[in-house]
Amino acid sequence: MPRVSQDQLDARRQEILAAARACFARHGYEGATVRRLEEATGLSRGAIFHHFRDKDSLFLAVAEDDAAAMVETVARNGLVQVMRDLLARAISPDTTGWLGSQLEVSRRLRTDPAFARRWAERSAAIAEATRDRLARQREAGVLRDDVPIDVLARFLELAYDGLVLHLAMGRPAGDLGPVLDLVEEAVRRR
Repeated sequence: MPRVSQDQLDARRQEILAAARACFARHGYEGATVRRLEEATGLSRGAIFHHFRDKDSLFLAVAEDDAAAMVETVARNGLVQVMRDLLARAISPDTTGWLGSQLEVSRRLRTDPAFARRWAERSAAIAEATRDRLARQREAGVLRDDVPIDVLARFLELAYDGLVLHLAMGRPAGDLGPVLDLVEEAVRRR
């Protein structure tokens, strides 16, 4: 039997995550049955669950993967840039899938206490990256200093959540650039 390299395993895992993200976005957590996951990935349940313990672990891995990418962007460029990137990719099927996954995370946070406990750590990482970025911006003299960092972070998080909801509802994205300019201007030093 040929030996599979770690790179091949990692690539297969990423393929499963991408297909599962689209499946969860399209059908929701409950509607993304194992059969639908098999169809979306083109793999058997054995192949899928070789990489992930169960459907819940697969969903959490999709959400964690999205959160890790977001933390990286926030740390490097800030939450407003995450919003600009999201707006630029709003019509992409990958973004649509990502939006659906975000809505599903929100739903499960309200309805599944065990998921909410597991997710709290990931959510805290995004919030910490946002606050760290804001603190660095304030030290550099770019960020307004008359509002506490926690308040600015909450403001940006609310703007982000509103953008996600707006796009997930299928509302037009083309005219939102100036809105994001306003959000960014609101946190800048005057």
